[in-house]
Amino acid sequence: MQNVRNRKLNRLKGYDYSQDGWYFVTICIKDRIECLGKIKNEKMEYSRYGDIVLKYWQTIPDYYKNVFFDEWVIMPNHIHGIIVIENPVETEQCSVPTMVGKNKKYGLLSKIVKSFKEISLKTIRKNYNDYEFIWQRSFYDHIIKNEKSLNKIRHYIYYNPAKWELDRNNPENLLM
Repeated sequence: MQNVRNRKLNRLKGYDYSQDGWYFVTICIKDRIECLGKIKNEKMEYSRYGDIVLKYWQTIPDYYKNVFFDEWVIMPNHIHGIIVIENPVETEQCSVPTMVGKNKKYGLLSKIVKSFKEISLKTIRKNYNDYEFIWQRSFYDHIIKNEKSLNKIRHYIYYNPAKWELDRNNPENLLM
């Protein structure tokens, strides 16, 4: 008999991710490999992979009606961003369904992240023949419910490059 691990669900149970909202997301590179660039003098300097990720990150609002960004930052091995969804259009399917009542709702937020990860991954593989580059499975999200939380998250994102030495996603801090 094969030992099957139950995977923890990352999305909030019962929450309809297709509705309007402000969402703080973190998307990581698998194994926290620093391939998107380096922090120098508290600023991010993008690698060739980071340039591709930046390009596709910035175009997300071009492909999703009524979706825009608030504060965001690309770091050496992850992205933090506030994605705002207003009056979302009906979504077809995505990788992470959520249950609302007895109807299955597919979250626009998951569709956005999935599409972004897929196009940036395919472009890096096509341009650089690098099949080692891979995003970590899923992503972290936090539903922003009030202005106090929004301002705290904005502050965290804005100052993230300046605090890279202390960041929990910095591989040098994993053994601490």
